[in-house]
Amino acid sequence: MSVKLNRPSYEHAQKLIKDRRCVLDQRSDWTDHRPARHAETTFIEQHGIAEYAKWHLGEDDEISERNKRRYKFPYGDFENVHRCAVLAAESRAGQYKYTDIELACAHLHGMLEEAMAVQHPEAKEHEHVPPRLAATK
Repeated sequence: MSVKLNRPSYEHAQKLIKDRRCVLDQRSDWTDHRPARHAETTFIEQHGIAEYAKWHLGEDDEISERNKRRYKFPYGDFENVHRCAVLAAESRAGQYKYTDIELACAHLHGMLEEAMAVQHPEAKEHEHVPPRLAATK
């Protein structure tokens, strides 16, 4: 298996974050926010496999481009980048030593942290308090 960074997907994710199309959720939320398999299939039927590929930071070049199993490390729900997905991808990429994907995720993670700081400036005063909690104080 040869998994490498899907550069167009990485650029797509950066653009989405710059356009504020992101969900600044918590690390553990990806289990609940990840699109279900039937949602993935429906998305492919409606938009095509090329659009599906844009939502995955990695691709296995040993699997056919028409097979959804080729695409690894999802980062969103086909509408928005999810912070929890980027964190999960960053962790998994590091675990499997996919350095290019791990570094791309780290960059996206930094962009999302900046977005959180803009959205919740009071969180900087209370760095040990999660932004969601700091926003309610």
